[in-house]
Amino acid sequence: MQRIALILLLFVLLMNGQHGGSEPPAVAARIAVAARPLPRGAVGDPARFGPLRLLGAWHLTSPHPAFGGFSSLLVDEGDGAEGIVALNDTGEAFTFGLAPAGSGAVRSLPRPAAEQDVPRWKWDSESMTRDPASGRIWVGFEHLQMICRYAPGFARREGCARPAAVRRWPLTGSLESLVRLGDGRFLALSEMARRADGAHDVLLWRGDPVDPATPPPAHLGYRPPPGYRPTDALWLGGDRLLVLNRRLTVAEGFTARLALVRLPPLVAGAQLQAQVIASFVPPGVADNFEALALSRDEHGRPTLWIASDNNHLFLQRSLLLRFALPPDWLSDDPAP
Repeated sequence: MQRIALILLLFVLLMNGQHGGSEPPAVAARIAVAARPLPRGAVGDPARFGPLRLLGAWHLTSPHPAFGGFSSLLVDEGDGAEGIVALNDTGEAFTFGLAPAGSGAVRSLPRPAAEQDVPRWKWDSESMTRDPASGRIWVGFEHLQMICRYAPGFARREGCARPAAVRRWPLTGSLESLVRLGDGRFLALSEMARRADGAHDVLLWRGDPVDPATPPPAHLGYRPPPGYRPTDALWLGGDRLLVLNRRLTVAEGFTARLALVRLPPLVAGAQLQAQVIASFVPPGVADNFEALALSRDEHGRPTLWIASDNNHLFLQRSLLLRFALPPDWLSDDPAP
């Protein structure tokens, strides 16, 4: 009964949703960030992770009041002690490493003076993708229904767009996933918007969605595991797309399933079908997993990172998981 009461409380808190309220954006500063390793036994049965091999798991904490709420992630293992970049639900970027008692930094994403009075909770940066060649970063914002492009390292904001197709999505559960393919096309998966056939709506742009010259997107469909909704996606090259999916129920709380999608030819009406490869359910590690990132270790081997959004609630944690990916899953081939 106590567990049910706590989960019902979580439902109520999440429905109210506006974390961060009207507080001003975080001021750029150095902060303390601790990454406490989780015991392997607490993570769960390795068989649940399928072809993924667990390399580490951490509980992230910081005294900074804006820390947490992570919905999107970038990782550069070669950048030293602070190679992790995480965006939260109020438009702030955190950089940190994995030291048990380390340091990091916080800054608000650049925005013009005319937008400084927009409530902090509306800067819900739910998705992020990067061009590895130029270093440019694209961020998807719920509530604002906007995609913005930034110079490398978030040095400045280069432009934003509010695509008509995105504005028709629900204000929450919209730009949960944003993917840049190797040829410059972009995919956006909606968590809540569904097509007439029941599939989640997916938008495919032939170029940069922020560029006014890019034509309107085509509509595709994504079919997640039953009862789950997509929260992030990651292109591995060729026809492989990883999609993170979550569910919140009274019986289990938050659970997640990682799915592999073998992409069909990406044309209007194409259906993306989830094939579950890993599960994050009790009694193993389970939380509000929302973010995926890909990196390579010092030997060039692919590494998958998965992070959770604690919604700035005491019932949840900011968790970070690190897995080895099968090397042959990465490809230099173009998407279909």
